Amino acid sequence: MDKRETAAAFRKRLADVQARSGLSQTAFAAEIGIDRSALSQLVSGQNPRLPRAETLLALAARFRVSADWLLGLSDEPGRSMQVLGAVETEQALDAENRTAMERWHHEASGQKVRYVPAWLPDLMRTPEVIAYQAASNEQERRRLQSQTDRRLHFSRMPESDIELCMPLQTLEIFAQGAGIWTGLDAEARAQQLAHIAATLDELYPAFRMYLFDGRKRFAAPMTVFGYTRAAVYTGDTYMLVRSKPLIRDLAQGFDRHIRHAEIHAHDAARWVRALEVR
Repeated sequence: MDKRETAAAFRKRLADVQARSGLSQTAFAAEIGIDRSALSQLVSGQNPRLPRAETLLALAARFRVSADWLLGLSDEPGRSMQVLGAVETEQALDAENRTAMERWHHEASGQKVRYVPAWLPDLMRTPEVIAYQAASNEQERRRLQSQTDRRLHFSRMPESDIELCMPLQTLEIFAQGAGIWTGLDAEARAQQLAHIAATLDELYPAFRMYLFDGRKRFAAPMTVFGYTRAAVYTGDTYMLVRSKPLIRDLAQGFDRHIRHAEIHAHDAARWVRALEVR
């Protein structure tokens, strides 16, 4: 197969992948890391054009097809890409400073979401806590506040069904003003805990928080969106899982945390209000 034949096969199969994705041309191009004009050149057919290697690999990984199939070298579309397509990485912030998590919440509308926060639940942060986390960076403060507002909006939607599970020690450390919270004054911490309790009361039972003993169990920061996607937070990057068996394993692990919870959802707000702020 010469270059012209390979390019023709690629162009046909690229069009097929885009059609099955249901994405616009602009959104599809963004998913594989190119702009719309570059995508147009690949699908136009005016010149025998092949993609760059990184574009080919991004396309194969994102849409779980094989590079050989895309280039017309195989009739099996996905068999050789099953492992590569199971786990990907994605930056926590996109080019417009929005979190990937926000987009995934939109896409998972109506599905059960299981959530383990890294620290305090994002949607429940007060402006004082956000300012403290932003460390006097005004741009970061605005971003965190906007993120919190949008996450709370998602959680208030009628179709919302969210379970949160975390170590009870995370909130005890916060109440004590220990660890990373050493510089946050007691009044701000008391207001934050009161806000968490009030938000739990407002959102229950669509939003349910469970607390387990962190001395007995460990849960990495992650979010599981139904059985279609899971995101494990590693700092600036998410490990994005698309394999249904792996997602099922993460969801079952989360459910085990709930079964071993010391504080259950119906009692979580009362427990938070009883924390002693030092």
